[in-house]
Amino acid sequence: MSSARIPVDAPDVCCPSVTDAPLDQADAEALAHTYAALADPVRLRLLSLIAASGEICSCDLLEPLAKSQPTVSHHTKVLAEAGLITGDKRGRWVHWRIAPARADFVRLLLA
Repeated sequence: MSSARIPVDAPDVCCPSVTDAPLDQADAEALAHTYAALADPVRLRLLSLIAASGEICSCDLLEPLAKSQPTVSHHTKVLAEAGLITGDKRGRWVHWRIAPARADFVRLLLA
């Protein structure tokens, strides 16, 4: 039985870093803004409904959420300001979809 030794200059395999560097102030604030937007059960359901549908009209979010139109508008606004969803106004209603740049993040979040 051979005894393998870790070279002195080998990285600490016990506790590797999960990031390349710590967050700077701007990145920390942006990430906090995103997580604050997600820290509400209605917004999480709303995000999952939008993600599952690919694109959905605000009018089709009222019933599954059991919320009024102003409430749904408030929550979609918060998610949009966090950059998680994007919408197109068509007539009276907005059609929402996951922001393409955030699709991988949303996929991991809702997995």
